[in-house]
Amino acid sequence: MTQEAQELLQKALALPDKERAELAGNLISSLDATIDPDVDAAWQQEIVQRLHDVRSGKTLHKETGETEQVH
Repeated sequence: MTQEAQELLQKALALPDKERAELAGNLISSLDATIDPDVDAAWQQEIVQRLHDVRSGKTLHKETGETEQVH
């Protein structure tokens, strides 16, 4: 961590709890704004495959919400 970041951290830690929580939330949100297209595409492909498995009967759903692979 750079000296500037270390100083900023010390100032942030001195803030009241509510302000620290808001600051932390904003920092985390700023990281979530960066979308990796490869990860997003992989999840889309996974969703399509799972939907296909359910519709084709390859994957069965139990009343509990659990899934089971049909062999």
